[in-house]
Amino acid sequence: MATANKVTILPCGAMTADLTWLLLKPGRSITDRSSKNNPAPWVDVPTHCVLVETDEGRILWDTSCPRDWEERWGPTGLQEFFPYDKVSDSEYLDSRLNQVGVGLDQIDKVILSHLHFDHAGNANMFKGTNAKLVCHEKERDFAFGFEGLFTGAHLKTDYEELTFETVSGDTEIAPGVTLIETPGHTVGTMSMRVDLPDSGTMIFTSDAVYMGESWGPPAVPAAIVNNLEDFYSSVEKLRVIQEQTNATMVFGHDADQIHQLRVAPEGAYT
Repeated sequence: MATANKVTILPCGAMTADLTWLLLKPGRSITDRSSKNNPAPWVDVPTHCVLVETDEGRILWDTSCPRDWEERWGPTGLQEFFPYDKVSDSEYLDSRLNQVGVGLDQIDKVILSHLHFDHAGNANMFKGTNAKLVCHEKERDFAFGFEGLFTGAHLKTDYEELTFETVSGDTEIAPGVTLIETPGHTVGTMSMRVDLPDSGTMIFTSDAVYMGESWGPPAVPAAIVNNLEDFYSSVEKLRVIQEQTNATMVFGHDADQIHQLRVAPEGAYT
């Protein structure tokens, strides 16, 4: 079986938000940050990217949130519900890449799990580079196809000047790296499977599974779900792969898990 060579998780600080956005349970209502100190549970929503090294080059999985988040998100109101307010200068994506000694011109592919504001927020960093930008075909069609500047968490400012290659179905994108079709959160959300020689299989769920509590069992959806039936199907699809491979699951926004992983700049998986 072909394997990748190395995985480096790049933690990029955290947004904060009402827990209900991430874990939809009865009896909760969503609040904005004016109610942040009230009893309603506001929690950290960590964001990360993943650098994968393969025999065919380097892959960056997702691009996190931008430095100018408050200004850029202003027209959407998202900054009131997901303020990116727990991030230091050393945790922005460009700083993380510098810390691990990787320049933008050394990245061959940038894979966007989906095109929401907290995953495609730095995609424009790769405009004019040789990196190929990749997303799911349905995600691209939706993200470019609606009228106006934004809808939900899709913000055209993040990606409208970029050209994307697309995939459809489960796709091996490089030796040991497979993109898994896991819609539900959005029409074209993907997860990523990486097979490594020492660490075995790792699955990066992105927002197909927000956190360990979402994974369950039973699976618990978030408030932001495009199609609930697809969400449940995607979780079960990932569960089958995890059981077959004993994969390490890395969830999209788990505030506890991010501190349990080997992360940059010191740690990595081989």
